[in-house]
Amino acid sequence: MYVVTIPNQSARPAILLRESYRDQGRVKNRTLANLSDWPPERIAALQAALRGEWLARREDTQILRTLPHGHVAAVLGTARRIGLDALLSDGPERHRNLALAMIVQRLLDPAAKLATARALDQDTAADSLGVTLALGEVRVNELYAALDWLGAAQPSIEQALARRHLHDGTLVLYDVSSSYVEGRCCPLARFGHSRDHRSDKMQIVYGLLCASDGCPIAIEVFEGNTGDPTTISDQIAKLKGRFGLQRVVMVGDRGMITQARLEHDLKPARIDWITALKAPQIQKLAAEDGPLQLSFFDERDLAEIASPDFPGERLIVCKNHALAAERRRKRNALLDATEQDLKKIQQRILSKRKPLRGADEIGVAVGKVINRRKLAKHFDLTVTDASLSIARDHAAIAKEAALDGFYVLRTNVPANALDSADTVRAYKSLARVERAFRSIKTIDLEIRPLYHWASPRVRAHVLLCMLAYYVEWHMRQVLAPILFDDHEPRAAEASRSSPVAKAQPSPAAKRKAATKRTNDGQPVHSFRTLLADLATLARNVVSFGKAGELTMFTKPTKLQQRALDLLGVKI
Repeated sequence: MYVVTIPNQSARPAILLRESYRDQGRVKNRTLANLSDWPPERIAALQAALRGEWLARREDTQILRTLPHGHVAAVLGTARRIGLDALLSDGPERHRNLALAMIVQRLLDPAAKLATARALDQDTAADSLGVTLALGEVRVNELYAALDWLGAAQPSIEQALARRHLHDGTLVLYDVSSSYVEGRCCPLARFGHSRDHRSDKMQIVYGLLCASDGCPIAIEVFEGNTGDPTTISDQIAKLKGRFGLQRVVMVGDRGMITQARLEHDLKPARIDWITALKAPQIQKLAAEDGPLQLSFFDERDLAEIASPDFPGERLIVCKNHALAAERRRKRNALLDATEQDLKKIQQRILSKRKPLRGADEIGVAVGKVINRRKLAKHFDLTVTDASLSIARDHAAIAKEAALDGFYVLRTNVPANALDSADTVRAYKSLARVERAFRSIKTIDLEIRPLYHWASPRVRAHVLLCMLAYYVEWHMRQVLAPILFDDHEPRAAEASRSSPVAKAQPSPAAKRKAATKRTNDGQPVHSFRTLLADLATLARNVVSFGKAGELTMFTKPTKLQQRALDLLGVKI
């Protein structure tokens, strides 16, 4: 049956309900009813019914459930595209799915495990992974069991990542950070150097191994009072033993790869390395009879020298003129502020009402000021029972200022394998590990504070955050054109006059930052705000009364569709 409209020149058209049938092999039509008096909406409903479409009255149609879905699809789709689910292939299926759900949720809304269990019922992550229960919720104890399983699987997961991203002869970036712990029952928690500026809290220390492009490979947790250099031996054992790499180049900062670690760990293991000299070593090189002639860098910023104090090593001297100007500005500002504070102490000594008296009392007050900014070496101070004299040590200030902007890299990698410019670039790539720590510790993944007591769960929690950053790292690579991230790093590098010069964003990145718009006119996002935008893509369960229920998805905006296309994800 079908509805047909017959034109009529003298009156309104006739609307007929007709039927097609066969008679002796010939197709014929007959009229069943005249619908000309029907209202248009009733005719449209009949046509829809004839096409087999569901019909429901408006009052029977209602949305039963709406859940945020777009951000889940983006993160979970990326995790599957990069094979993260394959890394979790061994073990009970429910533990694997719950672990992947926690990784996804750590990116979407980092929170404690109890809050994560509740959040899994507030978006589509649990449904997408098939981890919901008959009651429609995930119990927090199940998350803890899955977390314990994930911690036990850490060696196999890291070995799989190493096979993907590392090979013999590759650069390996290594650095250490720390996060504070709530409570006092964790065996790993100790008081130590707090990078979170929470000296009132115990902490843990963790070291992160990354590939040369900043992709995270492995992470290890240490007690909170562990010094950075003492963690090197564990990383060498991991690289040589578990990962089976015969030759790698480890890049670490001057506080990490020390002379003692070179002699006792790296050289015996035949690990190549790139690091930097400390300030006293640079001052010795720049002495009057030393190999470092400062006047040589008035017109250049990079040179390679040799020194008998470092046999068999290459020393690459760099001078960053912009860094030199900034250090001079900062030193002068600190000197001025410290001098003003010291003059306030002089005023207290001369005060007629409750004057400050006694060399000990004055010395304590002076010590608080001097130690606050660590500038004692730049002042000559004389303290008596009733006076304080202040004078700047201009000779010491000039000696330090002469080396402003200088840093010296040291390496045992031959020049034919890595020239001076590439050595500088390799050392500067440590900034990618710092970026990983910023994402893991702050608004992206929020590893801190830690509430776990058992050491295995602390280690599993840190691994969970690293795997979440592994997904984020891959997402950022492809989403860079619509994020504030620089999506043309090669153009930025090509515009630099020297690898020592300060990094500058590419013209495309500058344009994005100035206009806050992408090339196609869409708003530019941060990683976090883009996930929030994608979260407005919802999965709706709609009831049409007796006609049944239907799952419907929100239509993506142009920007949302661009993000999904870049990620290779379909709703």
